[in-house]
Amino acid sequence: MFDFGRLQIATLSTITLVTVFLILPINQVSLAFLAMLLAAVAIQGIYIARFTSLWAKQSAKTKTDNAERAAISLFICNVKQGNRKYPDLIKQIKTRDPDIFVLMETDQAWVDALASPFADYEQKISCPQENSYGMFLASRLEMPKGDIQFLLNKEIPSFHCTFKLQNGQLFDLISIHPDPPVPDRDTLGRDAEILVAGKLAAERERPMIITGDLNDVAWSATTRRFLRISQLLDPRQGRGMYNTFDARFPFLRWPLDHVFHSDEFEVVSISRQPHVGSDHFPMFYEFALVFEDNNSLPDDPSTDDLEETETLIDIEKDRTRKPVGEDWES
Repeated sequence: MFDFGRLQIATLSTITLVTVFLILPINQVSLAFLAMLLAAVAIQGIYIARFTSLWAKQSAKTKTDNAERAAISLFICNVKQGNRKYPDLIKQIKTRDPDIFVLMETDQAWVDALASPFADYEQKISCPQENSYGMFLASRLEMPKGDIQFLLNKEIPSFHCTFKLQNGQLFDLISIHPDPPVPDRDTLGRDAEILVAGKLAAERERPMIITGDLNDVAWSATTRRFLRISQLLDPRQGRGMYNTFDARFPFLRWPLDHVFHSDEFEVVSISRQPHVGSDHFPMFYEFALVFEDNNSLPDDPSTDDLEETETLIDIEKDRTRKPVGEDWES
């Protein structure tokens, strides 16, 4: 859980460092304190620097002529099941007018509220649940395949879809929402499901996007291993953190809602959307499916990556348990 607050730790350490430097007299004790604070800032910076403009971009910015050839827009949001501000979200989706939108924590009430406003989205896949793990997807693109799977836990669904562009090109999309970390429980369920998705990406036959509220920060060991296993790219690297949670508390925010893509895609735009009543901000992405060679691929997975992935998945497969937080709404 300490992975989450690296930006906050770096900020507080920097403020304390400056305060100590300005207030305390310079002696051995204050110098030791300053050195520790500087080390804290440096350690956190190692993790978060790649999500600033100081770092090289992993996903290339596409050229205008490329974007016009095969643009795809994607809107994602964890709506928070108990949030009933349906009009706020509906208005935001209609403003962005995405080709595809994916929503998490949708119960039957959310599905009913979305039916009429998005009747023009002919392709839909829905798995409403009352345990905060429901999902809903709607698309204007043709969807030859739209499956619901339960990768490791029979109460946590995932979507596995194939879409067809007007030029006939196919690409796959997987949406997951693994359970969140809590102090009194391990994160094997979350980590294993993320890595299962990574293995599916590694075995892909077509361009692929993996998206969802992963309940994990972009700089964590699990997410970095996922990128090496999957060979997908994080378009935020070199651009910004795009913190999506917690929308209610400005100082307690982390990048939990993700979109990763294969190297056939390039980035057109990324933007965080206004608050819609949830504890998550929505995100809007535009990609171009151009099959160019301008992206920077992640490192190859190590032997330890592969072995640890199989170990985590095997452990989680053998466990029967309830998802974390399924009673939070009640």
